[in-house]
Amino acid sequence: MSSSNPPYTVVICHGSYHTPEPYEPFLATLKADGIEAYCPQLPSSDLGKLNVGDVARPDYNRDPPPNGFPQPVDDMKVIREVLDHLIIESGKNVVLLGHSSGAFTATMVAAPELQAKPRKAGGLKGGIIGIFYECGFLIPVGESVHSFFQPKDGSDAVIPPYCRFHRNGFKGLASTNEGAKYFFNGLDDATAKYYEGTLTASPVLMTVLDNDAYTAIPCAYLVTENDLALPPAYQENMVRMQGQRPGVELSVYRCAAGHSPHLIWIEGLVSAVQDFSQKAYDLKG
Repeated sequence: MSSSNPPYTVVICHGSYHTPEPYEPFLATLKADGIEAYCPQLPSSDLGKLNVGDVARPDYNRDPPPNGFPQPVDDMKVIREVLDHLIIESGKNVVLLGHSSGAFTATMVAAPELQAKPRKAGGLKGGIIGIFYECGFLIPVGESVHSFFQPKDGSDAVIPPYCRFHRNGFKGLASTNEGAKYFFNGLDDATAKYYEGTLTASPVLMTVLDNDAYTAIPCAYLVTENDLALPPAYQENMVRMQGQRPGVELSVYRCAAGHSPHLIWIEGLVSAVQDFSQKAYDLKG
């Protein structure tokens, strides 16, 4: 462990279909380096909140619950509770890490009242000092995850190869197809199959992004060059789209990993997060 703990805490917004379990080795390595870190379960991939019946034998053909499936706005509320404790109550500096679709949640939750610079200007301690996107979805303001990845010309919907929709189609749940291949390539076969067994399901993500954290907070993006779930060309396009906007500070890191660097490239990811986080901390003044 480091002789002195870093002056920031990491909060992970995990991706769709995930539980915190695949992030545990990464969390353990952060903590071994003295970094306080959290990865709460988000509702949009929590089988206990998706009306699947017995979670040990989920039935993805069931109808949505009466109030609809959880959405990224509900995920945001879970992360907001963590941030309220860390920032509002404890005055800590926080780096958000958004993995895959969790990038949307990280961007959405980083509201001005939680950002470090506005808080400092108001005489308050702590706040969000940066967002680290791990092969994340950089969704433009005014779009949802669903709308961003679908054709704008009314042509047939795009269904990623790792998605399997069920009886209710886009109004129901999607589970995963060949999860070991698409989410965990780069691990040995047995380990990839193990983590495939931790994957859950997700509704179509319809929450519209209304917070432009990209222009307000230093950001970083890790491009995963062997990614089969979100090919690097898509990642590069999103980085280019946001990076060319006035006011956006977006550092780019790269690694020869698939969609789960938190399992495949743990030490490298920790180093990248530390590098970015220390720079973001220094910038906050």
